[in-house]
Amino acid sequence: MHNGVTTRHADDHCAGQAYLDLYALDAAPDQAKIAAIEDSLHRMADTAAERHDDWWWDDALHMAMPPFARLGALRADPAYWDAMHALYTHTKGAEGGPGLYDPGSGLWYRDKRFLPGGISSPGGRPVLWSRGNGWVAGAHAKVLAVLPGTFAPVRAYRAALVRQLAALRAVQRPDGFWNVNLADPAHLPGPETSGTAFFTYGTAYALRAGLVPRDRYRPVAARAWHAMVHTAVHPDGFLGLVQDVGDRPESSQPVTHDSTADFGVGAFLLAGTELAALGGG
Repeated sequence: MHNGVTTRHADDHCAGQAYLDLYALDAAPDQAKIAAIEDSLHRMADTAAERHDDWWWDDALHMAMPPFARLGALRADPAYWDAMHALYTHTKGAEGGPGLYDPGSGLWYRDKRFLPGGISSPGGRPVLWSRGNGWVAGAHAKVLAVLPGTFAPVRAYRAALVRQLAALRAVQRPDGFWNVNLADPAHLPGPETSGTAFFTYGTAYALRAGLVPRDRYRPVAARAWHAMVHTAVHPDGFLGLVQDVGDRPESSQPVTHDSTADFGVGAFLLAGTELAALGGG
C-alpha cells in the first residue's frame, strides 16, 4: 500500500480495486495480491465506530467504497460493509456540518469549502463539480453491483444514485456532454469527458439493474456515448477533452481536444463495458 497498511486515505485504498480484480482472475487466487488492502481496511473496520470522518471529499467514495464492499463479499464479513456505511454516512450527512450531499438538487459538493456560503461560481451560483459528482456516481454503481439486497443501506444507496441521475438528466448539454459546473452552465462552459464518462457509466449501470426507466434514461446514455466517441476520441484512439487533476471547474483549464488523463480513460472504459453489457434494443 502507498503509505503503508496503516493509511486511512481513500486515494491509497483505490489501488485495492485493481488488486482485487487481479485476485479474482486467478483460478487459484493468490492471497498475497490482496493482503495489504485487506490488512489496511480491516484496521479501519475495527475503528469505524469511533472514527469515521476520513472521507472528507466526495472523490473518496469512489476510491475506497468498492474495496470495502468487495472484501465484505469475498470474506462474507459484514463488518467491512458496516464500516463503509459509517464512513459514507459522515461524508453524505455530516461533513462540514450538513454533509456534502445536497438534498435539494440530488448532487454532491466536492468538499466543505463549496457548501452554501463558501466558494461559488463567478455568477454567484453553487459549484457542483462534474467529475466530483462522477466519482460519486461511479462509487454507487460499483458498490451496488457487489452488495446483497439484504444489506439494509442498499435501498438508500439506490435512491441516492437514482436521485443523482435524475438531476444529471436535467442538465445534460444538447450535445450529450455535461459542463464542468453542473449548477452553472455559464461557468467555464464546454464539453468535458471525465464527468460525462462517469455519468454514462452510472446511467448504464442503473439501466441494467432496472433502477431507472429505460425510455427516459437510455437516450441519456446514448447521447453521452455518441458525443464522446464522435467528439472526444481521436482517429488513433486518443481520448481528449478530459479535465486533468483538480478539485473544481477552474482546475487544469483550458480543457481542449488534446487534454487527457488516465482516470478519464478509465471512466470511458467503464462506460463502454457497462453499455456493452446493457446490450441493444
